[in-house]
Formats: sequence, C-alpha cells, structure tokens
Amino acid sequence: MINSHNEWDPLEEIIVGSATYANWPGHDPVFALESLKTTWTETPVPSGPVPDWIIEETNEDLQGLADILTKLGIVVHRPEEINFQEIGCMYNYCPRDRLIVFGDSVIDPAMMYPCRDIEIVALRQVIERASKVYSMPRNPVRNEGMVLDAANVLRLGPNKLLYLESASGNKLAWHWLLQNLPTNTSIETCNFYSGVHIDSTIVALREGLVMLNASRVKPENCPGAFRDWEKIWVTDDMIVAQDFYQYPYASKWIAMNMLSVDPSTVIIDRHQTKLMKLLGKHQIDCIPHELRHSRTLGGGFHCVTLDLRRKHD
Repeated sequence: MINSHNEWDPLEEIIVGSATYANWPGHDPVFALESLKTTWTETPVPSGPVPDWIIEETNEDLQGLADILTKLGIVVHRPEEINFQEIGCMYNYCPRDRLIVFGDSVIDPAMMYPCRDIEIVALRQVIERASKVYSMPRNPVRNEGMVLDAANVLRLGPNKLLYLESASGNKLAWHWLLQNLPTNTSIETCNFYSGVHIDSTIVALREGLVMLNASRVKPENCPGAFRDWEKIWVTDDMIVAQDFYQYPYASKWIAMNMLSVDPSTVIIDRHQTKLMKLLGKHQIDCIPHELRHSRTLGGGFHCVTLDLRRKHD
C-alpha cells in the first residue's frame, strides 16, 4: 500500500525517473504551442529524440540519486520502460508530473500535453498499490477541458492541498478535485506566474517552514496556508543558474527544486552553496548532488521522483 500525505515526512519508498528514450513530441497539439508562448527566442523549441549523450549523462545522474536514496535505507523503484521516441511521446524523466499520491490513493490528472497521459503505463505499480484512483476526465482538446499536471499540487498534510493555477492547472480541474475528493479536503489556490508547476516556486520543507521564490511570491500573495509558518525568501542573487543544451525547458529557478528526505534533510543541487548555507541556518542538512540536464529536460530532484511512502504518525 502507498501512504504519503505531505512533502516532508521521513521517506520510506520512492520512484526515481529515467531518461531512456526521452523525446520532444512533434505531434502533440499543445506542445506545438510552446514556440508561441516561450520567452526564450534565441533557439527554437526542440523536437524529436533527445540526443543520446544527454540521455546517458542524465541516467548516470539519476542512478546516482537512486544510490544516495538506497544508502539512506529508502526503497527505490524505477518506471517501466516505454519507447517514447517510437510513439512520439515525451519521457519518464519526471514521474512527479504524472500522478499525485494522495495518502493511500492516487489522483490521475489530465495533463497539459495529451501525449503525456501514456506515462501512467510506466507507473502502473503505483496504481496497483493505491486504495483508490481518482481519474480526471479527458477532453481531446485540452484548452476546452480540464488541465492538470500533478506537479501543480503540493501536499501539506492529510486532505490539505495547495493548487497552483497556471498554464498546467486550470479552474476546471480545481473544481473537479473539490467535487471528487473527500469532502474534508482543503484545496487552496494560488497564482503567481505564467509558467507551469509549483515546485520551483514553493518548497514546503517541514510543518511550519517554507521556502519561497521571492521573484514570484510576495507577502501580499503568499498562500494563507503559510500565514503562521516561518518563511525563507530566496532572492535572485542566491541562485546559481545551471547550464542547458540549446533550449532551456526550465528556468534557472529549477535550482530551488529539491527533495525532502525527512523534516531536516534535503537533496539539493550541488552548485547552490548560498541556498545550502541558508538552509543550514534553519537546521536543514543538505545532501548535494547534480542533475546535469535539469534545465534541458525540465526537472530537478522533486520533479524526477515520486514518493510512495513517507512515515506518517
């Protein structure tokens, strides 16, 4: 049985993603719009198979992450293999995007890119172990129906969610969650920027301590869930921008994307020395590691994992 209620309880079991057969979809109608909305104009949005050398280096880094977790006594699983290049879909790199582990249940959202729905096949082990699966209805034309990437949601406790309204999470999906999850579920919405996903903007480190992207979150728009929490404000000068190959699928703020092992330990990009020092002042131990292509492929340590069990009192 799976069992995970928040982002910080002691980690017991997890999935670490894979870059094998990673591909930039050429026929997904929503992904095709990326070139129209991107603020990066120096190089075109990529299409087709990700270069082999990027896949190889990424898989080395992901295996290194899996080894770190295993040495900490955490059970690590990997996604089932899918040849995304052959079928024109995307990747197994970011399992966090695909499913929301909601206690002992799973939420199966209608992803922004329709071609990514198939990634659930690689995560069938999660579905099989869930007590219940909430499957969101799909509309083939996503801009006319519900849209939600799982990484738009942060879990703050049993039946307590924070929902980022953005290009990858719309109001229709939020209403569907309210109507279909248990009636005691609280789902606060927030809206900070025109991009996607919440985990490069807000990092809930433990009950009562949150890290916030100061370029997007301000005291006046900070979610009410954190009203009484201690806040770590991360400013532009604290971030070391990572390199990327040709096109930055993620912004430099992917540097904030970290994985909590327990309430006092995170795995963080090894270049973020200022962040590590800041976290140390709050009694957070940092395990440095590197995902060399986190900006190229669009995912840091939180994105490339999906926790299945955290020790819950």
